[in-house]
Amino acid sequence: MHVKIFSDKISLGKAAAATGAGYIRRALAAKGSANLVVATAASQFELQDALIAEPGIDWSKITIFHLDEYIGLPADHPAGFRFNLRKRLIDRLPCPPAHFFPVDGNTPDLKKVVADLGRALQEHPLDVGFIGIGENGHIAFNDPPADFDTDDPFLVISLDEACRRQQLGEGWFPTLADVPKRALSMSVPQIMSSAAIINTVPDRRKAQAVKDALEGPLTNLCPASILMTHPDCHTFLDQESASLLKRKP
Repeated sequence: MHVKIFSDKISLGKAAAATGAGYIRRALAAKGSANLVVATAASQFELQDALIAEPGIDWSKITIFHLDEYIGLPADHPAGFRFNLRKRLIDRLPCPPAHFFPVDGNTPDLKKVVADLGRALQEHPLDVGFIGIGENGHIAFNDPPADFDTDDPFLVISLDEACRRQQLGEGWFPTLADVPKRALSMSVPQIMSSAAIINTVPDRRKAQAVKDALEGPLTNLCPASILMTHPDCHTFLDQESASLLKRKP
């Protein structure tokens, strides 16, 4: 695990984007294409802004997946992750990506969605995963206790109250009752299959989760702790999210 701490979210986002862009360029140079999975939380906004501005990336040769989506929200719901990913990243790129595989959680046939995404991931193995850590230690929507052993690329997840309260606190929904209780999430093993992981985690509200992930034991009660076992994971923190760490890098 490579850990860096920055003074603010903007410098953190720029550094994370620069590191991720380096992996994208190397994949493009090596095989003529690159495959990414991208998180869509508020913690990723500065990273996405900076990534769009990175030079030397031919987005027409890049396939983009996203991590998770609520079950039951229509595609144009303002809190939906596919809606926000299109708005904040896909539609702002210099050119359309080669492929974009949104997660459709508003369909009666979730098994087909999972199967289709699984086939796409087999055809486009992940070069870079752009992810974050939730207040409850989740990665994607893999709330504790997360399944570290599944073979499925995506899972139907029952969201715990801490996760749902985070979405409420970030302003995505007017009341807790409006926050969906289920989601489709890329599984932990599928995320860990990324050749490189760019883990961007700003804000004081994430400090305990960061401490548990980086200094606590490996446990599915803090799903992000598994990132310590990844061979090429880069974690980018600000002073606030790193505030509880005993050992500063």
